[in-house]
Amino acid sequence: MLGVPVVAVALAISGCQSNGDNLDLAMLVENVEPADALYNQGLANLNAGRLSEAAAKFEAVDRQHPYTEYARRSLVMGAFTQYRQAQYEEAINSGRRYVQLYPTSDDAAYAQYIIGLSYWRQIRDVTQDQAESRRTIEAMQEVVQRWPDSEYVDDAQQKIRFARDQLAGKEMQVGRYYLERREYIAAARRFRNVVEDYSTTRHVEEALARLTETYLAMGLQSEAQTAAAVLGHNFPDSQWYSDSYRLLQSGGLEPRENRGSWISRAGALIMGS
Repeated sequence: MLGVPVVAVALAISGCQSNGDNLDLAMLVENVEPADALYNQGLANLNAGRLSEAAAKFEAVDRQHPYTEYARRSLVMGAFTQYRQAQYEEAINSGRRYVQLYPTSDDAAYAQYIIGLSYWRQIRDVTQDQAESRRTIEAMQEVVQRWPDSEYVDDAQQKIRFARDQLAGKEMQVGRYYLERREYIAAARRFRNVVEDYSTTRHVEEALARLTETYLAMGLQSEAQTAAAVLGHNFPDSQWYSDSYRLLQSGGLEPRENRGSWISRAGALIMGS
């Protein structure tokens, strides 16, 4: 079956040469190897740590034997190899392509997991943009929701928690920036985001303390007292609570929860409740 395209290429070369074109035969004729041989060579290279060679073999399977079972396997292994090489955008693209082509296959969850891992590896410090944290959450939530019984769910959930913690940390960083500049409304909005949207992260404790400080500076005593009360209820041994308590006492106040406040409602969702 391979003879027909080779003859066709030979005729094309002959015609071009008669027109004076100097073509390199190696550029037109690719040495086609069996799909299983290429795939096994890719695995061998991968196991030996020769990642570039492995990637080349997996790509050759996909190129030379498209839509075969070995091409399917090579696509997901190629995504993994790209991830190992820190070629994250390439790994994401390969993973997406796999999920689109083979959404019901056994390896679809793994391909989606590779997408999430590739975003997770690119998460930056909280002082920088957190777009990759959001993308990590989206990608890993796909793993959890679409393949709830897969072996990758537990780690996907851990990565989601980490990324959410990063987003909360970013909100706190910006909130502290505004608080230092006495831009209290902007600061309170950021700390409120943490309490309402990231109540199970480690940053909620400080967020409540900062709300106590911010609301007190704004003259909103009831809200400040409620923030401190919710903080004390959830984290009674916290240094943040001790500091907030002393701050209120310095103004002749004490923690007192207003059940009608948004802080009281949000308090029911905090991890310490």
